[in-house]
Amino acid sequence: MQEIVGESLARRLVEWGVDTVFGLPGDGINGLMEGFRRQREKLNFVLVHHEEAAAFMATGYAKATGRLGVCAATSGPGAIHLLNGLYDAKLDHVPVLAITGMQETSVLGSHYQQEVHTPLLYQDVADAYNLMVTNPQQMPGVLDIAIRHALARRSVAHLSFPNDVQVAAAGEDPYRHVSPGEPPASSPVVSQPPVPATQVDLARAAEVLNAGKKIAMLVGVGARRARDEVLAVAEALGSPIVKTLSGKMVVPDDHPLTTGGLGLLGTRPSEELMEECDTLLMVGTSFPYGKYLPSPGQARVVQIDIDASLIGMRLPVDAAVTADAKLALQQLLPMLQARTDRAFLTRYQRESDAWRADMTALEDASRDPIAPQYLASCIDAAATSDAILTCDSGTIATWAARHWTIRGGREFYLSGNLATMAPGLPYAVAMQHAYPGRQVIAFVGDGGFAMLMAEFLTAVRHELPIKVIVNNNNSYGQILWEQIVLGYPEYAVRHRQPEADFAAWARACGGYGAKITDPKDLPGALREALAHPGPALVDCDVNPNEPPMPGKVKYDQAKHFTEAFLRGQPNKMATLATVARDKINELRS
Repeated sequence: MQEIVGESLARRLVEWGVDTVFGLPGDGINGLMEGFRRQREKLNFVLVHHEEAAAFMATGYAKATGRLGVCAATSGPGAIHLLNGLYDAKLDHVPVLAITGMQETSVLGSHYQQEVHTPLLYQDVADAYNLMVTNPQQMPGVLDIAIRHALARRSVAHLSFPNDVQVAAAGEDPYRHVSPGEPPASSPVVSQPPVPATQVDLARAAEVLNAGKKIAMLVGVGARRARDEVLAVAEALGSPIVKTLSGKMVVPDDHPLTTGGLGLLGTRPSEELMEECDTLLMVGTSFPYGKYLPSPGQARVVQIDIDASLIGMRLPVDAAVTADAKLALQQLLPMLQARTDRAFLTRYQRESDAWRADMTALEDASRDPIAPQYLASCIDAAATSDAILTCDSGTIATWAARHWTIRGGREFYLSGNLATMAPGLPYAVAMQHAYPGRQVIAFVGDGGFAMLMAEFLTAVRHELPIKVIVNNNNSYGQILWEQIVLGYPEYAVRHRQPEADFAAWARACGGYGAKITDPKDLPGALREALAHPGPALVDCDVNPNEPPMPGKVKYDQAKHFTEAFLRGQPNKMATLATVARDKINELRS
């Protein structure tokens, strides 16, 4: 059978080491689907229910594996649906290739059905590479270029294929052009060695760090494979380790050197530490929330990042090191002077112990309605030591940040910089596909789950034993509290009755489903769900009036909170009762 362009694409993906494409067919990619069919023994196509989920799955796959994620969608609306998940990949710096369809070249420009110029539509999100293929002779060369750019720039590449090009004979040249040349016969997969730091940069960094008295480390997901090195450098410097939310898995949460997260979902000790330190070592992060970082002029800054364009974005940098985090820290460690004065570290270790005790006190099993902190703590207690937790954006991220403990080989993923709703479930599907032997748990809100809940059926159909825990407050909880913090009463953020029973949906799909309203039933239901051999879901009703309080409440936040109540905040008595109960539990800890 003559090879068509669709098959040339699929075959070359396999040669690059791609084993999975997430997507949804359509008449705009029938030629590509035929190519995938011809390579089905080597290239798995995971059929989804919504293209947004396909892009999230490709992004989650890339985040968890470090490899290229690939998604495919038809022309017009299918390509449009991919965008949210692709922006998640771009903003969190992971390599994803998006493949879309296009109308036949003969009708382009004639206002044809579903004629959307995807290269123009994608010109912002596909900043690694973006092209419409118009000649079979361009393949597989442009695919190689697109993949290289996605991997090198850790971002999104996009190729759009018109229908007539997809089914054309591979190598055909309808325009009698000069051939671009044959691609290499060998596999294009090349292992890229880590980038080392220069001695000049290292010497400057060591000079700044050795001169510091109150040193703090801020580590992000760019340091996820450098746990031992991060801990060794922190030990030498007598430095507490603060973690970004995306970098939560870099070091264990119960390690004595860490004070936990930073930002709205972070800890009080981490925030106070940033207000006091005179030297800051940033590794693998360009932390976007400048108000939580040291004031300009307060601290000297050393920043290590593989991407030079991300250095110095938030604070003036005294020493910039462009290198792989693990390798740079290995090189830097022998140049550091070990600290004997550990008073600064010791004080924040005491404060961290007190903070952890406060968080444990909020995990109250006697609360009715169920405290979301208790739900998160039950998941934490029941999960394996190498479990992968995926999470949505919203209040759910607060409970995961503070009550999901990184220990052993545990991992944690969410939409970091885009902070979009709905990736938790498709992330879990993709990561379970990539790691079939590991426990994968999606800890999601009812709002995010409802957006892409059909993908639970995808998990059932592909026999992926994901576990989904729904923190169900029947509202858009984070938006609710954001309205209040602005000083206005909440509006249009709670759903009317009846409340959804997502457990019934799980059972209808052929999975395990349990609806929990009584805290006494929660631990047992979670154990059953985690032990179930297939996909399982626990839908837990939690207190909708539980506020995701910041680590350190500012005066303006308290002022606006009060103003909202004075202006007629609904459910104010229930909210005040919840806040009072939280404070009583903290005082008892």
